[in-house]
Amino acid sequence: MDSEHKNTMTILYRPVGAKELALIEASGWKEFPPRLPEQPIFYPVLTEEYAVQIARDWNARLDGAGYVTKFHVHAESLERYPVQIAGTARHQELWIPAEELAIFNKNIIGNIVVIAEYRMRDIQ
Repeated sequence: MDSEHKNTMTILYRPVGAKELALIEASGWKEFPPRLPEQPIFYPVLTEEYAVQIARDWNARLDGAGYVTKFHVHAESLERYPVQIAGTARHQELWIPAEELAIFNKNIIGNIVVIAEYRMRDIQ
């Protein structure tokens, strides 16, 4: 990351299941896939701890595997999305309307990376 981007980026996390991860990989690790009709928002989370909780406790249990992705976004592109609290103050996320995901994806800096993996067999 060059110094120009370091001062203007935000680190976000996204817990995903195996199907979503395969679509991210198919994009060259550059973007998140469009939402399904029953998914009106895309919600990246603000902390690794919260992403781990979702990937481990929800994705792995529902899909057999859960992954935590980490990525950088141009900070100014997030100004229109207030932080949402989903539960306790530790559960902070952004709500990106599904129809704005393509714009959000264009503001990702570099690649989306997998930083943790949880398998159902490992957490029973």
